[in-house]
Amino acid sequence: MNQAIFDPIKYKKTTRHQWDSAAEAWHNWGPLLSRWLGPATETMLDMAGINEGKRVLDVAAGAGEQTLAAARRVGGEGAVLATDLSPVILEYAKSSARLAGFDNVETQVVDGEALDSLEAEPFDAVISRVGLIYFPDQQKALTGMRNQLKEGGKVAAMVYSTADRNGFFSIPVSIIRRRAQLPPPLPGQPGPFSLGDKDVLRKVLETAGFRDVEIETIDAPVRLASAAECLQFEQESFGALHQMLSGLSAAEQDDAWEEIEQALSQFEEDGQFTGPCEMLVAAGTKPAGH
Repeated sequence: MNQAIFDPIKYKKTTRHQWDSAAEAWHNWGPLLSRWLGPATETMLDMAGINEGKRVLDVAAGAGEQTLAAARRVGGEGAVLATDLSPVILEYAKSSARLAGFDNVETQVVDGEALDSLEAEPFDAVISRVGLIYFPDQQKALTGMRNQLKEGGKVAAMVYSTADRNGFFSIPVSIIRRRAQLPPPLPGQPGPFSLGDKDVLRKVLETAGFRDVEIETIDAPVRLASAAECLQFEQESFGALHQMLSGLSAAEQDDAWEEIEQALSQFEEDGQFTGPCEMLVAAGTKPAGH
């Protein structure tokens, strides 16, 4: 029944609150994010054609680890504009850019579904790392990205593939869904695996007017010291899990986290945790006349 009355406005307000709350932790886990998502991020930047002198829009930039990777590539003659729904997490992106000496990075609080409100020169590329999956209206977001591009410019987005290829995340989701008695998400509803099917991912890009769509699959295991450390990472940083748990009492939430840690321990071997994760990186080109 919850799915039938999905409220995108309430969902976005809750999402912003969750990311405001998780911002410091997400920033502090930056070294892990760099190790975990670094290779897929480089692929995303490659597929977006990001190099010296390019102007890049980063949508749902978060704490900006990939923003800085783009800034390194474009150099002093290029520029990166990082946008996010959460003003708190975007402050970390801004401070990280300044500390790293990047004066080619700007930040602006913008809803990813309201990109047409941006007053900027057209960009050479638009990127979004693990953000598009959480937009209630993915077509509105992608159309806004397309409108911000020059003709021939590229969009590139990184998303999780299917749940069965992402046990480090899908197992906690399934445990919480069962304990909170949440029905499965409807097709098209936002969530971590909403674009995990390559055909679905390709279709959303093509429907938004992008051409020459390419999709790469990248193995991206989450390597940590233990299942307990993975649990800590997800507890501190994954707002979606807290959103799903919100209907349970504190004691019930504690029980759920305990079951999650036990389930994640299956990925421990030889004193190390290796959580299964697979990312998809998709890119498309804005054709002439759009």
